[in-house]
Amino acid sequence: MSTAPQSAARGRRTVVVTGIGVISSIGTGAEEYATALREGRSGARPLTRIDTTGFLRKNAAEVEDFEPSRWIRNMPLDYTGRAGHFAVAAARQAVENAGLTDEELAARHVLISIGTTDGESHDLGTLVEQELGDGSLESLDPVLSRRLGSGRLSTAVARELRLRDAEAVTMTTACAAGNYSIGYGLDVIRSGEADIALCGGADAACRKTFATFHRLGAITPDVVRPFDKNRKGILTGEGGGVLVLESLESALARGARIYAEVLGYGLSCDAQHPTAPSRDGVARAVELALADAGVKKDEVTYISAHATGTKANDAAEAGAIVDVYGEHPPRTVGLKSMLGHSMGAASALAAAACALSIHNGFIPPTINHQETDPQCPVDCVPNEAITADVRIVQNNSSAFGGNNAVLMLGALKERA
Repeated sequence: MSTAPQSAARGRRTVVVTGIGVISSIGTGAEEYATALREGRSGARPLTRIDTTGFLRKNAAEVEDFEPSRWIRNMPLDYTGRAGHFAVAAARQAVENAGLTDEELAARHVLISIGTTDGESHDLGTLVEQELGDGSLESLDPVLSRRLGSGRLSTAVARELRLRDAEAVTMTTACAAGNYSIGYGLDVIRSGEADIALCGGADAACRKTFATFHRLGAITPDVVRPFDKNRKGILTGEGGGVLVLESLESALARGARIYAEVLGYGLSCDAQHPTAPSRDGVARAVELALADAGVKKDEVTYISAHATGTKANDAAEAGAIVDVYGEHPPRTVGLKSMLGHSMGAASALAAAACALSIHNGFIPPTINHQETDPQCPVDCVPNEAITADVRIVQNNSSAFGGNNAVLMLGALKERA
């Protein structure tokens, strides 16, 4: 038998996932995260990192008991803030999970691509408030200016891993940024421009984002209920997810474990409305992803939906899925029911979940589900995971401004 993955026949290098790093509200590390997904754990809890005095809603999906020094060994901790710590810790985990050493990475050309929504806005807000006490902006702490650049999220990873030949890119396409970053990594490995890619996303709990969604009336009073008739909104979350991508040849040569193949991706930006999702825009991104991956619609095992739990988003996304797949689409799950909405980390954490579900043979559930909204005619795998032979998964993500990114992952196929 010879390995002949779906992308090989298209004249492109086959790209596989060989390492997974996760910092999330429901678990840390690939193994614990997979267990949490299968069990349907919830990360919803009272918000502690932001003063919620005066806010009607007070829940979020925070990362608990995170100790940066456990994972960060070479980078000074004050080089970046909490979001950067998430990115570096997830990258360190992913590299170790892939069985790569710092020395091996240092000898290769590596892409680092990290997506984010807020960068280090948590630190920005904290430091500004400290300085505004005397009504002046003249004496801002120099640390503030050093933390303004979101680019620190990717350069921090390079610094931690002591890479000598790296391209460090930070994608700021908001809630779709994780998928954007992984898609870029796919292109770079496919083309042979890099040997290894560390791709994902990271964001920390941020007063600015919490206040914005609260002001929009989008925060749920308790838990997230994607596709449910009684859904009431999102919970802001935080965390970091990083995947190690490399060519199949590289993975086989070093005997690496392969979680999944990255088959393709699709992007669309309709810019129809600042916040309201476009059904047509989402559908277009899905069609482009299927075409890029060379996947037929009946081959998709399940869809990891963006599924924020808001009335407008879930209805538009479910409608787009029906537009593409017809009246009987693949099972469609909402991981934010467990994780909350971790902004730029959201689709990276979802991509990690997709790869783990392919590797471990299960479909994660949509928890907190009671009654499916007729406007969302999908099987959301309510409340209990399903054991399944997962062959291909579609990972949806959308952001304000009509920014959509859809990623396709699949099991590596053995064909004669």
